[in-house]
Order: sequence, then structure tokens, then C-alpha cells
Amino acid sequence: MKRIIIVSFFTFCYLLVFSQFSIKNNRPEFSIDNQLIISASEEGLWSIASGWENDWMTNWSHANPTEQIQSGEWTVLKGKISFPEGDMLLRDSYRETENGLIQCIRRFEWLGKDTLRHATLSVRFKMKGSELKPLIPGVLYYGNSMGAKVNPNIIPVYTGQEGEFAIFEDHRYPMPFVMLENATDKLAAAVHTTPSPVRGAVLSDQWWSMGVEAKDGHTEFVLYSGPIGYNNQHSVAKALQKTPMRYTDTYLNIEPGRIIEKEFFIELYPIEREGSGFQQPLYTSLDLYKPYDANRFTDFQDIIESKYKFAKSRWIEDDGAVGFGMYDLSRLKDIVMGWCGQADSPGFALQVLEDKLEDSAIQQRVQASLDYLTTYPINEDGTFPVGFNVKEKKYHGGDHVSCGQAMYNFAKAIETAHKNGKYNTKKWEEFLQVICDKQSERILNPDWNPYSTAEGFYIAPLAIASKLFNNETYQKAAIKAGEEFAERHLTMSGCYWGGTLDATCEDKEGSWAAFQGFLELYERFGDKKYLDWAKHAMDVCLSYLVIWDIPLPAGRMADYNFKTTGWTVVSPQNQHIDVYGVLFAPEVYKMGMHLKDERLKQVASVMYRSCFQLTDPFGSQGEQLQQTNFAQHGDMSNVHKLRGGYSESWTVFWITAHFLNAAARFVEIGVTP
Repeated sequence: MKRIIIVSFFTFCYLLVFSQFSIKNNRPEFSIDNQLIISASEEGLWSIASGWENDWMTNWSHANPTEQIQSGEWTVLKGKISFPEGDMLLRDSYRETENGLIQCIRRFEWLGKDTLRHATLSVRFKMKGSELKPLIPGVLYYGNSMGAKVNPNIIPVYTGQEGEFAIFEDHRYPMPFVMLENATDKLAAAVHTTPSPVRGAVLSDQWWSMGVEAKDGHTEFVLYSGPIGYNNQHSVAKALQKTPMRYTDTYLNIEPGRIIEKEFFIELYPIEREGSGFQQPLYTSLDLYKPYDANRFTDFQDIIESKYKFAKSRWIEDDGAVGFGMYDLSRLKDIVMGWCGQADSPGFALQVLEDKLEDSAIQQRVQASLDYLTTYPINEDGTFPVGFNVKEKKYHGGDHVSCGQAMYNFAKAIETAHKNGKYNTKKWEEFLQVICDKQSERILNPDWNPYSTAEGFYIAPLAIASKLFNNETYQKAAIKAGEEFAERHLTMSGCYWGGTLDATCEDKEGSWAAFQGFLELYERFGDKKYLDWAKHAMDVCLSYLVIWDIPLPAGRMADYNFKTTGWTVVSPQNQHIDVYGVLFAPEVYKMGMHLKDERLKQVASVMYRSCFQLTDPFGSQGEQLQQTNFAQHGDMSNVHKLRGGYSESWTVFWITAHFLNAAARFVEIGVTP
């Protein structure tokens, strides 16, 4: 199927700007304002390695086209590379889609009489400029400078210095593109690929790879028929949470008569400001893959009924402790607010969903659970222990992520109860006001200097509380926090990060903290700049979203014909997928309403409904799914057996609570995803 992408590019003067594509001397070139920006490698348009030494490609041969043919809208370039075993016929077919996207199908046809061994096929295009900043969805965010400050050994890092490289398997990409930004010249470019395994591979389940390599004065976009590596290490996969694993011998043995093709798209465009280069190709990627079919997944009513059934299995009433347990109650009775227990979440969500669930026990459980949580002590700085071990009768925890999330759910619970008039919110209000007073004082202190975007989770509850209690101090604190994180992150010189408890780097949860906060500022206070900020943070969140069905090897995921579309990668440190995206799906939908973008509404519904997959008859669902060569549980000794696995034993309550919480926020805006 032929796919055409239509993209609009605007300068500051709102004049339409086109990137120019041309064939000069039988070689493709990409320009803006007649300035050459992207071209083929100097060695040749085509490059093939025929050796493998020290875990990497060797014996490169190069060629340029010797023939150019026009076939309708396609410009076809032909050539060959000769090896001792025979000839490799080469063919590139280019066509220019409207407004500047270039589609190419590269064809390799082996005519040798013998097998061409130890071969590596490639696509290489160089982009002008030094130390260009890349975004590789789910993996590398403008170099992962935040994670590099914490521990550069356990996540991919990249500074753009000559000799650096970051190359990963196709199936690791939630959105299959690589972007490079030249902030100095206000230009960016992206290469989109059609991911695929490759025939002739020595390894089982070997796929094409994609990434970037920094050179002197330019950076190359590269696609290879298997080789991967990062952090100056060839042939390693980001396979474990804290260390890579060796992943070598990724060459091909190409038998006579074999034809291999690789499709890709090149996108070149101006940008308005630093840190925005990744946004355009993100929507191009959505247009390429159209991940909008929610109807192939379980319907909304069945999802909330199943998740509520499981929530009831976590209900605790034990020696005065009342609420929803984080763990299987046969293992441990622990009532934990925020991440990862979310004991506070049903107090809001079940109020909204009560009519759909038809359980007379809901009102009692909402009232009792939130009343109990208000008994947790509050520290002088506005944080509070978020967990209570029922057996040991001990409080624990108190991180900014969990405190901010708990505050949000209390604020939403109070706001909802005011509307329905069914609950006594006195204790809830007193609890929230004490925390907001202390957090506002801390944030408004001139010395406030948050370590990470984790404290972005305070923005939304403070904004809501400012309206609930008609309190300008809360509003000032919310706005100051929003301005702080906008200043830090809109340029992507340090990407949103620190929103999870087990990743010390850029992550979608940190992006969500800012996204939620910025959008709440816009909806509560109305300033258009907050919507612009929300769009930027949302787009970072969406870069973690899987928008294509990754073919899976035999394993637990394949057993259920699992579809990866709609799930989200955790972070550059933890590169499995999880259901967390359901939590911000309603906000993605609302952004579709604000921006009048139907794509966002459609993908939000897919995010919510797709993530119900693998839920068992009891409503239980595990946290970690291995769509790529990465794992955190089980037998992790063989990198070639990681992909396709599923760890269903880690069933902390957030998995259930987020479905109910998101469902409530969809219902609030009158939407059934």
C-alpha cells in the first residue's frame, strides 16, 4: 500500500516553506532555501559491509548510481556493487509527497552464484551541522542529559561528539522514526522507517536497526540490517534495567537470488524554537501508521466492570485500617497512596463511576477509604508518609510523585463530592488544605529548586485547590511551579524526567507530571501559553506511545495475539511497555478537543482500550510486557529469549486504579472511549 504524508511548514511570517528534493549527479539531495542540508554519504549512496570483526561491520564497499529513470511520480536510481562472489544490484525509488516528505524504497538483489556471507546492508544519509540533538522515541531524548547526570552507565546517553553512535532494533521503537535538531539554524529532520525483520540473518528474530552516528561537522541517519550499539559499545542491547547485554553476530548470509527491500521516509523542515524539532515527525508518524481502531479491543463497560471486580479483591478492613491494598492481600496488607498503591484514587473515580457499576457498597467505601487516609501524619514540608503497613502498624514512604498524585485525587474527590452532595468532605478538605498550605509555602520560597520533574505533580492539585478554596496563594504556587518546569523543559536542554520511582532518567511519567499540570493551569486560569506548554509536554508523552503492532515471537504475548498499539514504553532505562498510558489518555482526548485534532481523540480511545489486553478472568493484570529485547523479571540470562515475555506476578494496585481513574475522567467530559 502506498502511503502519502501531507505536512505543513510555517515560518515566523507564516509563509509556506518547502524543503527541496532534487537529484544531482545521480544522488539525492535535500535543501531548505537552497541550502543543502541532507545528502548521501560521501563514500557513496549505497554501502555494504562484507566482513565482521570485533563485534562490528568491516570491509565496506560503496557505490553511486550509474543510471536514472523516471517512472511516473517515481525517480529510480540504479547501480551495483561487485564482490568476488558476484554482483549486488541496487535500486532506490524516490517520490516526493506533498509539502516535502520523501518516500524511498531501497532494493538489494543478490545475483551471486554463492552465498554472500557476513554482509551488512545499510541506509546512510548525513545531515549538516555539529552536535545535532537527537530524539529516538522511548530511548533517547536530546541526549538524555538528565539521566546522564545521575548514572550514564545504565541508560543510553549521547552528546553528539564525533564518533558517538546510538543504534537500536526496529522493534524497540514505539514510533519508528529518528529526529535530529539543529537549534542554531532552526532546522530539524527525521527519518521514518517501516520496521521489519530481515531475511538471511544468522540470529533468530533479527530485525533492521536504526539510529544516528556523529561525524565531523555532520551526523548520519543510519539504518542497518541488524547491528546495534550505544554508549560507545558495539553490539550491545539495552536488555536489563542496569546493564546492557552482548548482542553480536548481527550480519547476514544472503543466498543467491535473495531480494531485500527497506522502505523509509525523509522529512526536512524549519522549526520555530529550540526543543520543538521532535513534534512534527511525531504527528507524521501518527499519519503513517493511523493507530485509531479502538473497536478491535474490549469495550469500555466491560473494562471498568472487570477492574472494579479486581479492586474489590484488594479491599482491607483490619483493626481500624480501611482502604485498597497495594498488593495481593495474602502477601501483604499495605495501604499506599500515589505511586504505586493508588489507595486514594478510587475515592474520586468510584464517585463518578457509581451509576455504571451499580454497587451499593461504593459510597461507604469511598467515604471510609478517604477518611482513613486523612489520618496519615503530615510533615512540616508538606510531604507525608504515603503507606501504612497494617501488620506492623508502621507508616512509610513520602516521595514527591506519590504525594502529588494523592493530593490530586483528594482534590478531585472533593470537587466531585461537592457536585453530587453524597459525601462528608470535612476531613478531606482539612487534610488537603494543610498539605497545600505547606507545599505552597515551600514552592513560593525563593530557594525552592526542585530536583526533577517529579514535583510537577503538585501543579494540578494546587490549581484545583485554588478554585476549591478560593485561595490565591495556591494559585501562585501552581503557576510558579508550572513556570519553573516550562523554563527547564521546553527547550529540551533537559527533558522532563524523574516521574517514576525505579528510573533515574527521562521518563514518560515526568512528562505526564508536566502535561497534567500545564493543562490544569490552562483549564483553570485560561492563559493560552499554558495550552502551548501542555502540547509540548503531551507530545513528549506521546513519543513513548506504541503506534504499530510489533510482530512477536512465540511467548506469552503471542499466545493471546497481543497487539502492542496503544501501550507505552516506560523510560530509556526501563524499556518494556506497560498500561500507564491509560492514565493520561483522557487528557490526550481533551487536547484533541482544545486543538481540534481528531487524531488525538482517536488515539486516546485506543490507548485506554488496548491496554486492557492480558487481563485475566479475575480482573488481574501484570505490569511488564517485553515487546523488545528487555526484561526485568524471570530468566534474564539469554538476550535472545527476552522478547515476547510477560511478567504477570507484579500486580500492584496502580494497574487497576489507573483504569478506573481514567474512566472517571472520560465520563466527566462526556466521552465513552
